[in-house]
Amino acid sequence: MNYRMISYIMGQICKVEAAFLGISLIVSIFYGDNLYLAFLIPIAALLAIGIPLTLKKPTKRSFFAKEGFFVVALSWFLMSLFGCLPFVISGEVPSFVDAFFETASGFSTTGASVISDVEALSHGLLFWRSFTHWLGGMGVLVFVLAIFPEQETQSIFLMKAESPGPKVGKIVSKLRITARILYGIYVALTVLEFILLVCGGMPVFDSIVNSFATAGTGGFSVKNAGIGAYGSAYCEYVIAAFMFIFGINFNIFYLIIIGRVREAMRSEEFRVYAGIVVCSVFIVAFNILKLYSNFGEAFRYSFFQVASIISSTGFSTADFDAWPEFSKMLIVILMFIGASAGSTGGGIKVARLILMVKNGIAELRRCISPNSVISVKFEGKPVEDSVLRSTNGYFVAFFSVFAVSMLVVSFDAMSPTFTETFTGVIACLNNIGPALGRFGPTQNYAALGALSKLVLSFDMIAGRLELFPVLLLFSPRTYRN
Repeated sequence: MNYRMISYIMGQICKVEAAFLGISLIVSIFYGDNLYLAFLIPIAALLAIGIPLTLKKPTKRSFFAKEGFFVVALSWFLMSLFGCLPFVISGEVPSFVDAFFETASGFSTTGASVISDVEALSHGLLFWRSFTHWLGGMGVLVFVLAIFPEQETQSIFLMKAESPGPKVGKIVSKLRITARILYGIYVALTVLEFILLVCGGMPVFDSIVNSFATAGTGGFSVKNAGIGAYGSAYCEYVIAAFMFIFGINFNIFYLIIIGRVREAMRSEEFRVYAGIVVCSVFIVAFNILKLYSNFGEAFRYSFFQVASIISSTGFSTADFDAWPEFSKMLIVILMFIGASAGSTGGGIKVARLILMVKNGIAELRRCISPNSVISVKFEGKPVEDSVLRSTNGYFVAFFSVFAVSMLVVSFDAMSPTFTETFTGVIACLNNIGPALGRFGPTQNYAALGALSKLVLSFDMIAGRLELFPVLLLFSPRTYRN
């Protein structure tokens, strides 16, 4: 392990988080919140750590997969640790465990909350709360790669550890340029959504934080009643459309920008993702039709919730826990599927689902014809065995963490039901946010005990980083040369 290089990168991350907290401090000053110390103390602590660690670049700069996974996992826990301090110092979320849960939920773009009255929070903390979504959506390490470029051979391991999907690569030859292109698209789409929401009559501050939450597919709202509090069909359709958009692989947007639209539309993952959304929207709309006055209203709520769940955003305009059992079951299935690889969304990912189905079919064909040579193809190209192995390994790790988390949460003092435990763990592990029962869209996770909140906080960060980087922190082999 190259600990000197790791500490150097960690120092850069500390300085970046301090800068982002500084933006939140400016917002707090603008709105007269009088929370200077709540932001200044963590900023000073981050700079006190970050500046000494980055004064001198390491002479030994070898950096491989193990270091990449290690530094990414460690940085996300430390960012959540320092990021929760403004909530605690201000006294608006006095419990450290609650504040850590809220911040981990923000950075991991989960949107699960323990705050019952979000409208009582100050503007500065509301901004920081949603800003963590935006930062975590594309990834803080990707941002660091864009502004603090290091050697290409080492940077790719950071990007692979932080970016979602079974396989991560560069869209152009230089990784630094790749990171800048991704963030450029990310910023442009966020600004576009902000403009459309302001044009729809949503207040400027609300438009900013809701755009942050949508872009990062996080789902923190500044209203107790969620997006439904605005009572605007226009704003709901805009947000629903952007939730769908941010669930698309960003490589698709790059292909469109450079004029390769046909190639983008032929993407197998995009077509499956769009097909799942379209089919689910109409199925749910017809299933809940009896609960609403007409099909248009049912379609509006169905489109919003399906886009919210499959993109792992977690916004809500309706209490889907009160919908028919069939619709609730479909919602839970969408929680598992998630968005596309290379998007800001969570879940298992559509690409892995396609690979799993195709590999299953290939194995069935091999059983029938043992001597035949059968390859699995994705996007028209044969899939490497290493990708298939990593996909299978991911499912093993996913359900192992899922099972252990369920056991721990089931012992909680609030006595959650099987449905609440099952959907609550899935909602956190897949970065969805709202679940069913007492963890549903009209309630939150506040009633859970400290141990359950810490376990779910772990699940949220592990789910955002797709398990392996976080699990490697607990492996003794990680620390051996």
